[in-house]
Amino acid sequence: MKQRSWIKWAAGLVVVALLAAGLAKVLSSRKAQQAALNSSQQADIKPLELNASDVVKVQTLTLQEGVAISGSLKAINSAVVKARVAGELQGLTVREGDTVAQGQVLGRIDPTEFQARLRQAKEQAQTAQSQVDIAQRQYDNNKALVDQGFISRTALESSSSSLMGAQASYKAAVAAVDLAQKTLDDGVLRAPLSGVVSARLAQPGERLAIDARVIEIVDLQQLELEATLSAADALLARVGQTAKLNIEGTPNAVTAKVVRINPSTLSGSRSVLTYLSVAPAPGLRQGLFAQGQLTTGQASGLAVPLDAVRTDKPQTYVQTIDKGVVVHQAVTTGVRGTVNGEGLTYTLLPGAAGLEEGSLVIRAEVGSLRAGTTVSLGKR
Repeated sequence: MKQRSWIKWAAGLVVVALLAAGLAKVLSSRKAQQAALNSSQQADIKPLELNASDVVKVQTLTLQEGVAISGSLKAINSAVVKARVAGELQGLTVREGDTVAQGQVLGRIDPTEFQARLRQAKEQAQTAQSQVDIAQRQYDNNKALVDQGFISRTALESSSSSLMGAQASYKAAVAAVDLAQKTLDDGVLRAPLSGVVSARLAQPGERLAIDARVIEIVDLQQLELEATLSAADALLARVGQTAKLNIEGTPNAVTAKVVRINPSTLSGSRSVLTYLSVAPAPGLRQGLFAQGQLTTGQASGLAVPLDAVRTDKPQTYVQTIDKGVVVHQAVTTGVRGTVNGEGLTYTLLPGAAGLEEGSLVIRAEVGSLRAGTTVSLGKR
């Protein structure tokens, strides 16, 4: 009885051993098949090919710190020629775009009436001069008679008063001549400065009132940018600082220099007006829009383009390439600025452990790549 139990027990062990051996064989076969499948899939996956222009090297740069500025160009010297007397406009020939010189006659108000008034004033002055001569002779005669005792001193005093009255009338007549002459001269419209006509606001034959606007003139040799800075940015601005400006319609950047800073803020916005003189350049016009960066300082260190720094994770990072594999490298950004006034903005990387000079960083245009992605670099 005991022998039969032992035989059953041994037979059970044999069956279990055979089952275990079969299961192990099946698992080993499946594992080999899976490994072969994974190896085949990996062989089929090709590295992501990037152009050389898709990456940028980390390098040590000196950045110009600054604040963004913008505004319209404005002529420092400009003038509006107005009619200083009323009358009909004559002889106006200049138009928009014409160059004029300081003192050049641009036109005139019909002088007929003013010339007549001047002649009238001169005639009245001559009459007054004649009255002075008569009063002077009467006074001289009376004085001689008084000295000889033929008339009383009262008569002499009367002739003296007449002489002084005649002299006063003559002076008033001379002043009227001067006033008539000035009115005639005011009828001639002259350019107060050299420049270019920017607007013609009246036409020949038109009847003008006093202070009517006739011509606008701007001097394009001296232009300035009126930039509005916030209160915080204005604290960084100093007279003498320079800026690189991109002006609409011009292919090259233009240099500007801070010449004045308004001591008061604008009501409402609390902004500060800062004025920059703009170096003369072909094609510059009053009213053109300009924008750029005012250089307020500089700093050096490892830097990358600002748009290469990604912020879609809690910690800012850059996508670097290490041995053909994409690595997400956490960084801390620092000072931002440009290099030699160029348009591209860079940022220093004070917290860039793991990055060094020459490390490859993927540009923002490529987009987000998963860490561990295999890449290869093509030619530019």
